[in-house]
Amino acid sequence: MRGMAETWSVVLAAGEGNRLRTLTTTRQGLVIPKQYCSINRSSCLLQDALKRAATVAMPSHVCTVVADQHRRWWTSAIAGLNESNVFVQPRDKGTAYGILLALLKLEMRNPSAIVTLLPADHYFRDEEAITRVLRIAGNLASANPDATYLLGTDPEGPDAALGYILPVEKALDKPAGIVGFTEKPTTDYARELLSVGALWNLFILAGSVGALLELFEEDYAEKVGQMREAMNCQVAGDRQSLDKFYASVAPIDFALDVLEVQATRLQVLRVPNCGWTDLGTPQRVEATVRRMGASGDSVRRHIGTNSPLFFDLAGQH
Repeated sequence: MRGMAETWSVVLAAGEGNRLRTLTTTRQGLVIPKQYCSINRSSCLLQDALKRAATVAMPSHVCTVVADQHRRWWTSAIAGLNESNVFVQPRDKGTAYGILLALLKLEMRNPSAIVTLLPADHYFRDEEAITRVLRIAGNLASANPDATYLLGTDPEGPDAALGYILPVEKALDKPAGIVGFTEKPTTDYARELLSVGALWNLFILAGSVGALLELFEEDYAEKVGQMREAMNCQVAGDRQSLDKFYASVAPIDFALDVLEVQATRLQVLRVPNCGWTDLGTPQRVEATVRRMGASGDSVRRHIGTNSPLFFDLAGQH
């Protein structure tokens, strides 16, 4: 089994978080990307995710994908991270290109790396529970470098804004194959999926660099080759090569355009109830705050029309 020397974790933090603009816009009209805001009035979501990432990889192997246009926020938020582990996207072209950028960067440095991919905008009530499964997923990927593992958890109800994984086995105490994956189904279809044992997709993956790159090969091999060439040119001194590549491509959504198509190539690993929330909508943020013990008045004070900024910018209270 491979050791920690080949284990890496990557936090995906290049999104705009447009669905939370009503909560993350200051009174002065400045929109703060949600990953640089805080749900606990201390560290921001990105910093929380980096701590989570550090539970499965050495500090020197914790990385993040960020957006160039967010530099004013991530410069301080990730001050403790190795500069070489900060992968900067020149522009937003969808989640798939952010993941591909990280994988190709790691391919250059450690072709046999085992990688865990983590979103920056998730909340877990029980961090120890998710850490245990993250470590199991990493160990499985290390022992089976041709396999890719996707984490899922038991749904609390039909939510049309989330992704669903349908495993081949309803009761999961070990990795299982995947029959299909559906991103953002209708509410009625979500109910049908729940009735046959579907799990919520946590959008957390673990696998070798090679196995994760294979998810792109069937439909996007040309784009993978073009990005790899642009990055090689960048290393050789052409500072504009990656910018030119990003300018030339259309957006690709990783969940819709890659995972949903390649679902049967993955295995799902069930995460016991750990109080997971994808902080993607104002409603989910409010529900999370209530579960954290905030009073109704406190929630309204932060989410209501008088004070649209729920989150606090880390270090800017």
